[in-house]
Amino acid sequence: MKNWFKYITIMFAGAGLLTTSCEDSNTVVDQVVEGTERGAVLRTVNLISNEIPIGNDASNFAVEVEIQDEENGDLVGSVEVYLGFRDNTVEEGETDLDTQEVLVATIEPSSFETGPFGLPRFGYQITLPEMLAALPITNADVNGSDQFTIRFELVLTDGRRYSFADNTGTLTGSFFSSPFLYTATVVCPPKAPTAGTWTVEMQDAFGDGWQPTTADGGGPGLIVRLSDGTVYEIGLCTPYEDPGYSCTSGTSAGTATFDVPAGLTEPAEFDFQGDFWGEISFQIITPNGNLVADVPAGTDAGLITIDFCKD
Repeated sequence: MKNWFKYITIMFAGAGLLTTSCEDSNTVVDQVVEGTERGAVLRTVNLISNEIPIGNDASNFAVEVEIQDEENGDLVGSVEVYLGFRDNTVEEGETDLDTQEVLVATIEPSSFETGPFGLPRFGYQITLPEMLAALPITNADVNGSDQFTIRFELVLTDGRRYSFADNTGTLTGSFFSSPFLYTATVVCPPKAPTAGTWTVEMQDAFGDGWQPTTADGGGPGLIVRLSDGTVYEIGLCTPYEDPGYSCTSGTSAGTATFDVPAGLTEPAEFDFQGDFWGEISFQIITPNGNLVADVPAGTDAGLITIDFCKD
């Protein structure tokens, strides 16, 4: 088995971690440790990466966690890591490719490092190729919105185990954030837009068109920049002034189109100039008729994310 112990922090802490008096305490830590009957708790410290871009072999799941028990780590004999796959994109007539969990790593105390509190730590990371190698699926089976599941199970020295099924509301709350089970979602990375005619459906709740978004000028509602240097400025006409760009007739609603030529190899940039008055909404639709962006009123200025899984 490859060494996948990369960058998780596991911290064992019991009474020694807490600087409290000998008096009875009502802290969350005390309640959890008391309720686990000399068990152990897994707590998320930092979820480093949980998105898997399709086809990107460098993509990975990585998380930083810590374990707390009554004996400063002596209760934990190992940590097991289980991997599964959820097929969320099953089309009619296709086979559901959900998989059973498989054990992909067993992390021994010898892999721990000493953290800043003098407690053991270690890291875990698993890449897309490693996940595919462990499961009965291939790259071709993986689509946007599918998910890999990563579950940790604590194995105590007396044989007891703690994992997702043992969670309570206290363990999953804001302090402990102890899910034991994580999901890494498959996403579609940016790509060159589909050639053909794209559509932008625009709405203005007030009905005065898409005006400049700042007092000193601003610009049209949406600027589309193609990688070949073509720039489209898209907005609704206003009856009050010349907006300074070619606008689409109408003030309350309108439809604009723009053409994407064949042969582009780089993503386009969709730059929204901002909804200063909280009135503008719009949708972006591909030549295939797929809705890839639904931008609500009140959206701040910035680049619009296009869902290329639906392109």
